[in-house]
Amino acid sequence: MKNIIFLILISLSSLWAKNMAEAITSCNAYNNMKHSKNRDNLKIEVGKSYFILEKRDKQFYIQTEYKNVPNRWVDKNCFKISTTKKNNSKSTNTQQLLALSWQNAFCETHRNKRECKKNAPKRYTDTAFGLHGLWPQPRSNIYCSVSAKDKKFDKNHQWNRLPKLNLSPSTIKELKEVMAGYDSNLHRHEWIKHGTCSNLSADEYYKKAISLTKSINNSQVGQLFKKNIGKVIKLKDIQFKMNRSFGIGSGKRLELRCRGGLITELWIHIGGNSNKFEELLKSGIIVSSRCKQGKVDRVGF
Repeated sequence: MKNIIFLILISLSSLWAKNMAEAITSCNAYNNMKHSKNRDNLKIEVGKSYFILEKRDKQFYIQTEYKNVPNRWVDKNCFKISTTKKNNSKSTNTQQLLALSWQNAFCETHRNKRECKKNAPKRYTDTAFGLHGLWPQPRSNIYCSVSAKDKKFDKNHQWNRLPKLNLSPSTIKELKEVMAGYDSNLHRHEWIKHGTCSNLSADEYYKKAISLTKSINNSQVGQLFKKNIGKVIKLKDIQFKMNRSFGIGSGKRLELRCRGGLITELWIHIGGNSNKFEELLKSGIIVSSRCKQGKVDRVGF
């Protein structure tokens, strides 16, 4: 049993109980959904409860807290599942994922999008991260109290048919700046799918998301990207800047997302209800990143 390292889940508050699952079998914990890789021959421990980050038909993506071990995929039938409610009401879980998009890289593979075809003057997102979304966790926590009609519009990408949001003029102005996809009604999609589960009004939700986005762009992380447009930067350097900007350990809450050698997004895991970004990061889950480096794409094709 020397090669078996049991995954240990950090003690969580009672608010997380709805998304917990108790292990009933010592199953393999895989690095990928295909179950083709299990680095270090990791297994879950019978009798322990694990927090579910994502649910699929036959497997769970569970949180781990063992040193630098990444979160893992485990067969669903290895757990005794706690009773959960369907997504028809807002969640009390305070874990969130801030998804920031590097718009120039996004447009490389989405050239027909309105915001990518638009020949506009220099924009905020030409040299800074744009807001993709703020997603209550786990990822399955979506469409809270949303009508079947609106859910259908959203899933069919008919975002222009989704209800207009009640946003203040100042919020709209800032949102147009930080969310390049505003012209494609991305803000309506993000609210319907994710924001409805945030326990916030649409205006509060976007004010928070805008503030978090600008906190990253105004930090040493944002400066690192701005100064290295057209160059390759490494994950470890981004994590270093996160730690310098928001405190030691902040870099462990960051995932680097890449495609075709380009950095496409930063996924930042936060938790709690503090107004300070540093405190939110301290409460976020520790994650690993498959992408270790990527190029910072410049505006244009």
